[in-house]
Amino acid sequence: MIKEFFLQHSYLIGLVSFLIGLISMPVVVRIAKAKGFVVRPNKRMSHTGEIPNIGGLNIYFSVMLSYVLFDFDQIANNQFFLIGVGAIMAIGFIDDVLVLTPLAKLLGETLAGIALIGFGDLRITHLHGIFGIQGIDVIPSYLLSLFVLVAIINAVNLIDGIDGLASGLGILYCLFFAIYFHLVGSTSWSILAICMIGALAVFFIYNVFGHREKIFMGDSGSLLLGYLLTAFIFRFCEQNAHHLVPEAYHMDAAPAVAICVMTVPIFDTIRVSITRIKQHRSPFAADKNHIHHLILRTGRNHIQTTCILLTVSLLFIGLAILGRNWNFWVLLITDFGLATLLTMWLWHIINKKMSSEHANN
Repeated sequence: MIKEFFLQHSYLIGLVSFLIGLISMPVVVRIAKAKGFVVRPNKRMSHTGEIPNIGGLNIYFSVMLSYVLFDFDQIANNQFFLIGVGAIMAIGFIDDVLVLTPLAKLLGETLAGIALIGFGDLRITHLHGIFGIQGIDVIPSYLLSLFVLVAIINAVNLIDGIDGLASGLGILYCLFFAIYFHLVGSTSWSILAICMIGALAVFFIYNVFGHREKIFMGDSGSLLLGYLLTAFIFRFCEQNAHHLVPEAYHMDAAPAVAICVMTVPIFDTIRVSITRIKQHRSPFAADKNHIHHLILRTGRNHIQTTCILLTVSLLFIGLAILGRNWNFWVLLITDFGLATLLTMWLWHIINKKMSSEHANN
């Protein structure tokens, strides 16, 4: 009876996840400081002091506990997926504490991906007519799904560069999928997305407004977020590909819709990688050319920059909903075209500011 009441008022599930996170976060912060799980000031940081960097642990604990409370019956059906969730969080935590090599990190992401794609059988099996292709064979399906998983995980990881950005974007993305899964009757997936919203909301508060109790998401959090978002995307695309949703909610351009929703991290990763390659540098090399760095160069602070990018993301989510039944290529080109124009406008502002400063000097 209680469970049914919460399911009928699903926002309360998010509230429970939020309260669990709110209670456990101070404990995580104290443990991090006591064990030295902190980030110390360096040339790539704008923060001062030692700040805990294992916020992902609290996100994981809040999501899993609340998910077990409200969807215990589905644990057996999702066991491999949940094993993968635990594995990706553990990989991120080890990287936060010991700093893994890129190859070791990639191997860990691949193993977690095998749990989801190989054993959990949650993968891309259909291309929605892209390049004239519909269903795809098992091996290409595994390889494509693993590539998409690693790409999205790392895109989310790379966008986690300033206060509140990754968690804020995660809240928006999870809200989109939570509402969609609720509308089409995918209760278990809706619950998971709602649990994630509550957990991310707690982290957002501590990360942006924490001051002395400030904490970073770390790779334990960003890899976990990327992993869960990829699972949502796979489920979303598969439901639409095989017409497993009510016709009123079917989306012909589902893959393009998913890309459009997550435009900020996906487009930024592609843009930065191309820029690095053109400069004869590794696409994995660290720099300050990400979209949040560019906005900071216009004189905005962290909170302002995060608000700008969250607003832009709402714009792209609106485009995704508007173009949900467009041709895949039309929506994708419109999406990337708009992102390119906004980036060019941003560079114009930066160049204008630099010219003004140079003239004043």
